[in-house]
Amino acid sequence: MKLRWKVLTGLGLALIVVGAYVYQNRVDIILNRVAKQGKPEIRATIDIDWAQGPTTAARGDRPPNIVFILADDLGINDISTFGGGLASGKISTPNIDRLASEGAIFTQAYAGNATCAPSRAMLMTGRYPTRTGFEYTPTPPGMSRMVTMISNDMKSKSDSPIDRMVYTKPEGDVPDFYGQGLPSEEITIAEILKETDYHTVHIGKWHLGYGERGAHNQGFDESLHMDDMYYLPKEDPNVVNAELDFDPIDKFLWARGDFANSFNGGEGFRPGGYLTDYWTDESLKVIEANKNRPFFLYLAHWGVHTPLQATKADYDAINARVGDDATHRMKVYGGMLRALDRSVGRVMDKLEEEGLSENTIIVFSSDNGGAGYIGVDGINAPYRGWKLTMFEGGIKAPMFVKWPARIQAGTKIDTPVAHIDLMPTLAAAAGAELPNVPIDGRNMLSLIANDGEFTRKDDALYWQSGYLQVVRAGDWKLQHEGRRNKNWLFNLADDPIEQNNLAEANPEKLAELTKLLEKHQAGRTQSLYPYSMESPIQIDKTLADEASKDDVVAWWPN
Repeated sequence: MKLRWKVLTGLGLALIVVGAYVYQNRVDIILNRVAKQGKPEIRATIDIDWAQGPTTAARGDRPPNIVFILADDLGINDISTFGGGLASGKISTPNIDRLASEGAIFTQAYAGNATCAPSRAMLMTGRYPTRTGFEYTPTPPGMSRMVTMISNDMKSKSDSPIDRMVYTKPEGDVPDFYGQGLPSEEITIAEILKETDYHTVHIGKWHLGYGERGAHNQGFDESLHMDDMYYLPKEDPNVVNAELDFDPIDKFLWARGDFANSFNGGEGFRPGGYLTDYWTDESLKVIEANKNRPFFLYLAHWGVHTPLQATKADYDAINARVGDDATHRMKVYGGMLRALDRSVGRVMDKLEEEGLSENTIIVFSSDNGGAGYIGVDGINAPYRGWKLTMFEGGIKAPMFVKWPARIQAGTKIDTPVAHIDLMPTLAAAAGAELPNVPIDGRNMLSLIANDGEFTRKDDALYWQSGYLQVVRAGDWKLQHEGRRNKNWLFNLADDPIEQNNLAEANPEKLAELTKLLEKHQAGRTQSLYPYSMESPIQIDKTLADEASKDDVVAWWPN
């Protein structure tokens, strides 16, 4: 009897211990289970058989080649072009700086949104979400629910004064992640250029859908598509990782991620090296294959998006520059930036080598501002805010355009422009006709050549994500957050870093810009799917900083 009691007691204690472990680690257990659901098998690396153009160039004039290099989550101060750079300028971007100096720098350029996919849709179509309905970034299966759970669990354990995130389970007939994307009837710049006999190639991130919404079905003859989130396998001997224990998004990406590409919608395979370098290698092959015909290369890098992974060589080079003046995560981030900068230099050098530089347009930009959740200070300096906010730090983007045949080196353009303007500009440069649908972007060639008038309806640019709606008209910018009916009104001419909210002091200007927002929303296309997650984002602190009840917070629905 005593033995049975001891066994039962021991079993009970074991169950209590197991139960306590499961309770304490319930979020990680659920995360690892959810994150791996639906993961396909990945083949070994393959050699891509890129289509080969003519062996000799046709006689006569030829339209310009177009190379569009898009970075991901690049802060305006990540690059040293504007006199800054990471770690007080110790981490520089000489190749991006060279590109900027050899063409036009748009000093007041904006991304289309403060998060990935809507910006990319505007780049491709020249149209606002009010027309396309593509308003929110598609998130992988389980991400919204898991990120919310992880974040709120962290805040509970730290007794954070910041409000909890909110997860809203989508109801009704809502497409899943693989069914979300830019509608196939939308006309992309690739489709326009293809009609004008350009060979069109996409390499890298797409984030505008799969299947009929995939790049290879939206105007690109060839598409080397990013299928997953690692730059190298996590245990690769040549990689240095920086996991962020304070960031719920990072936790999800490390659990969900893998190392995979696909080609033209085919089966996934392992990339042939560190992602930024591998995509650049393949881009050089594309340039060489198409040197005798007009081509459009859209090189959409994953860098410098999390997860933070640098090659050991890049990490060591950054470490030698900054030493103890930077955190481990900043050194890894700096290594990723070094690889991105190297990519730009290699593309420029290849165009020179093939004799294509003079008549090739190179555009460089980022899909949105730098992310505060990576815990690296100063990436958007001097601007306030981060990715997932509509403050300047979230939507300011570098935009550099090099075209020696038309653009004088050292050109600076102060007129506000945005991603929606690139599609009509590139179409005009190629001599292509715009589609017979309303285009919100404006052709910037008159600005570039300084030979004509550049106008925009109401002199206004717009941004939105659900109840967060923003307009910049002239030098005035209004940000309206409908969740709390809160307004931020800034005169950017006097206050470019948004320190002085004039919403109460200037009700006339507030009313004027509110009417513009209402006008922009009138008759809008309904969002293709609802947001499922709402996040309170600290404007003036990174996620690694200790939170205070006095922190300025803006809500972000996605």
